[in-house]
Amino acid sequence: MDRMAAVKWLGAVAVVVFLGFVAGRQQQLVDSQREILRQLQEIKGSSLPRAAQAPAQPSAAPAPIDFTMNVENAATMGKPEAKVTLVEFSDFECPFCGNYIRQVYSQLERDYVSSGKIRYVFRNFPLERIHPRAMKAGEAGECARIQGKFWPMHDRLFANQKALEPANLLDHARTVGLDTRSFESCLNGQAAPRIRADLDAGVRAGVSGTPTFFLGFTQKDGSVHVVEKIVGAKDYSSFQAVLDHLLASPEAK
Repeated sequence: MDRMAAVKWLGAVAVVVFLGFVAGRQQQLVDSQREILRQLQEIKGSSLPRAAQAPAQPSAAPAPIDFTMNVENAATMGKPEAKVTLVEFSDFECPFCGNYIRQVYSQLERDYVSSGKIRYVFRNFPLERIHPRAMKAGEAGECARIQGKFWPMHDRLFANQKALEPANLLDHARTVGLDTRSFESCLNGQAAPRIRADLDAGVRAGVSGTPTFFLGFTQKDGSVHVVEKIVGAKDYSSFQAVLDHLLASPEAK
């Protein structure tokens, strides 16, 4: 084989090797995408309570945005008699929930809750398969609520989303001034049924991700006539538009 032929032969081999490498990387990407889709499908079906996955029937239609939601025993802020209520379903480990807290929540609290315009309700929806510390963090919030300090604990947990291990939760309890002995006892399973009840309520209302918000009119018995739904960490103006519309409606007068 002369020198020119040898060079051509080596060039052809290099091209084949390169194309093989590219094909291999493409296949890896395809396999990775398939695995991500598989995990998302599992999360959608398996991260929710059994009631959400049990029926082997055709998918039910989404819950209409016109139903009554019971919020008894949930953490509540604002005037109980406020005509409009906003209910948040959230996950203390969820980064999107954290974004909402940092970018929107404080302004809503100032403009609508502290001013007496709306009542604000928090409910837990821990996505355990992707947020393994969210369930116990939710229990910590409930244990703080029992001691009358849910909102300080709420703020502390969202400010420390990377520190939600059991030892961290005890430190947070000390920081917000809880009785740590009672807190530890509560955290040992006492609050779990309350969190599961929130999960069940969220599933029935059509929650599939966090944060999800339901907005509506406060009823005489404390329940909420839900007429609007906001999904995701939307900006302040999105909440403002819906809240102002509800506050101006005849049902809020």
